[in-house]
Amino acid sequence: MSLQPNSITNPDLSETKNAKTAKPRSLWMDSLFHLLKSKTSLIGFCIIFILIVTAIFAPLIATHSPTEQSILNQYQTPSSEHWLGTDALGRDIFSRIIYGTRISIQIGVIAVGISMIIGVLLGSVAGYFGKWADQIIMRFVDILLAFPSILLAIALVAVLGPSLRNAMIAVGIIGIPQFARIIRSAVLSVKETEYIEAARAIGAKHGRTLMQHVLPNCIAPIIVQATLSVGTAILDAAGLSFLGLGAQPPTPEWGAMLSDGRAALQNAPWVITFPGLAIFFVVIGFNLFGDGLRDALDPKLKK
Repeated sequence: MSLQPNSITNPDLSETKNAKTAKPRSLWMDSLFHLLKSKTSLIGFCIIFILIVTAIFAPLIATHSPTEQSILNQYQTPSSEHWLGTDALGRDIFSRIIYGTRISIQIGVIAVGISMIIGVLLGSVAGYFGKWADQIIMRFVDILLAFPSILLAIALVAVLGPSLRNAMIAVGIIGIPQFARIIRSAVLSVKETEYIEAARAIGAKHGRTLMQHVLPNCIAPIIVQATLSVGTAILDAAGLSFLGLGAQPPTPEWGAMLSDGRAALQNAPWVITFPGLAIFFVVIGFNLFGDGLRDALDPKLKK
């Protein structure tokens, strides 16, 4: 009796064959895959997405003008007319919070942009060239770190003058050391790799090597730090506005709204409760998303 070839395919062999023929995911696709698997990062992304949509469609979402005053509606409790109540000047708190999202995004983008541009420039130069450049730049960074961040921000705003623009500049300056230290450590590890040595060997100039070969391979920690810094920048700017050094009346900024509602904390707690919750959810949203990005972009943390 002759043996016939087995017509049933071995599942283990098929899986092995498919695994060998499957096209490997790129670094960014693999990071996206791990990011989508994280529930906390998805929660953070949803909060950020809601924040952006709210800022874009604020005129359509708000039920009243954020600066409209009515003494007759002073300290109204939450109702169908005023969903989150009114403040001391009769302004609708819900509408002010909605319009405040635009200011929060503006603060986050501009302040972090200042920190990232200056910090990446200083850190990359210090890490790549080393020696005296590293000593001078990092001692400057150490001086900035020697001051408590909020006190340094207060001092800068006191010199520049209280305004939302100057508050964003101050918050951007106090965030420079974090970016400088992170990018410096990344450049120190990347510049010793073989492809960087090869670029130098063929005569590539330092500027081209740094911009085209070193910095593109240091982008992951910059993205993570920028995401985490947005929430911190919003919180710091709210603190400055709370002290009267940031946004000035009648700008609907959440920190300024907290400051305005201090006098009515016992009689009208909703005046400060809802702006405080808005700050809380925005900051935690960026922190959760930033943690997810860190886990997704760091190969050592992937499971």
